[in-house]
Amino acid sequence: MATPNKEVMYVVSCSDGTLYTGYTNNLEKRLATHNAGKGAKYTRARLPVSCIYYEEFETKHEAMSAEYHFKRLTRQQKLNYIEERGRTDDSITNER
Repeated sequence: MATPNKEVMYVVSCSDGTLYTGYTNNLEKRLATHNAGKGAKYTRARLPVSCIYYEEFETKHEAMSAEYHFKRLTRQQKLNYIEERGRTDDSITNER
């Protein structure tokens, strides 16, 4: 699980198989918000979502920059990036 009070860039897999990328300073809370249907408009119609990758940063700026660059990748490049780094957390629950 992500370290509390760290800025995090995260990737979730939506129920339709698409990927959504965002940033937060509280990953558990953000995932719960997404799955409660109160998160990003994109994920509301694609519930439930599950975290497949996250990366921690010291500053919000770094996390936002990582999100921006990640979103510019193709889907296959995103999947390769995640596989190469292998930083997911199976202990994060994504219950609705």
